[in-house]
Amino acid sequence: MLASRGCKTALSTMAYGRLSLSPRPSSLLTSHLRFNHQGFRHPTRWACSKAKPTLAPAGTTSRQTPTSSCHSEKPARPLVPPMSELSFWTLRSAWRRASVNTLRCLVGCTVGDFSAMWTLQTVYPELGMGTIMAASMAAGIASSMTLETVLLRMGRDGLTWPNAFKTAAGMSFISMLTMEAAENAVDYYLTGGVVAFGDPSFWLASVAAIAAGFLAPLPYNYFRLRKYSKACH
Repeated sequence: MLASRGCKTALSTMAYGRLSLSPRPSSLLTSHLRFNHQGFRHPTRWACSKAKPTLAPAGTTSRQTPTSSCHSEKPARPLVPPMSELSFWTLRSAWRRASVNTLRCLVGCTVGDFSAMWTLQTVYPELGMGTIMAASMAAGIASSMTLETVLLRMGRDGLTWPNAFKTAAGMSFISMLTMEAAENAVDYYLTGGVVAFGDPSFWLASVAAIAAGFLAPLPYNYFRLRKYSKACH
């Protein structure tokens, strides 16, 4: 009796290619029972795949394993050496990118910083050096964000004005504050807070202050780019 039922099942399987004994469950893991030409049942299980397994023609015993499209692996991120090793600090492409990012930030910060500092030192010297430095640093950050917003909107990025402003606002304030502090400290040390546009030494002091503003945040920007793949911009 059982053999007869097995033969009938085999014939049914040869006619229709597959026999499902139970309704397909809605869970992610499904199980189907397939019969070969001898009437033996072979469970086939796969997860998250809508593709049905391909059955071998009747009269053969070869089977094809169903494939799953749910398990896709992302490309492995290259390993970054620890910052205590020399190889962490010797990637030239990261230094070039960090230098470009720092230079863009430097242009915006210097324009606002020096403009505000020289104006306040000349017109309102009674404010005191602390107030003048704080106001000039705030002006430098504002001008840097404004310049970066325009570049992100009008440059190759082509962002909308709201997105460009949000991106500019997300820049590293640690980098900008370090740049502003270095510029103001060197300028005040060399000029004593005296603005003398006609004195060549005044402009040399400004060049030295700008160089200090570029070099001070550069290692930090390189670190962010190398470690976290995050730039100042």
